[in-house]
Amino acid sequence: MNLLAQLKRDEGLRLTAYRDTVGKLTIGYGRNLDDNGITQAEADLMLINDIASHEAQVHNFLPWTDSLDEVRRTVLVNMAFNMGIHSLLGFRNTLQAIHDGEFDRAADLMLESKWAEQVGPRAHRLANQIRMGAWQ
Repeated sequence: MNLLAQLKRDEGLRLTAYRDTVGKLTIGYGRNLDDNGITQAEADLMLINDIASHEAQVHNFLPWTDSLDEVRRTVLVNMAFNMGIHSLLGFRNTLQAIHDGEFDRAADLMLESKWAEQVGPRAHRLANQIRMGAWQ
């Protein structure tokens, strides 16, 4: 037995946030998010893990995106990260236009969406990235 084993046993692991017995937002092995938050290193690690997860989802649900250049494929990962893969899959016409190499049409469709209204400048940057095939 050591401190690590004791704390794992005593705190228990919760992979989703919850309110502890005194109402503090908590996650993991008793990490008090209300008082302690997370570090920059933890945030960066979480982002890297989340990117990998969304890249895998895009690959699994839209395997044809593997043939896209990295710049355009990452637009779809960015969108999946923002709204979730199932919402991205609802962009049927946009996805078909990208699949068909009709990047101007795809960009126009992206900008006509409710999502574009919600995310504003992000949508314009990503539409330009689809349109031009260059990082924005």
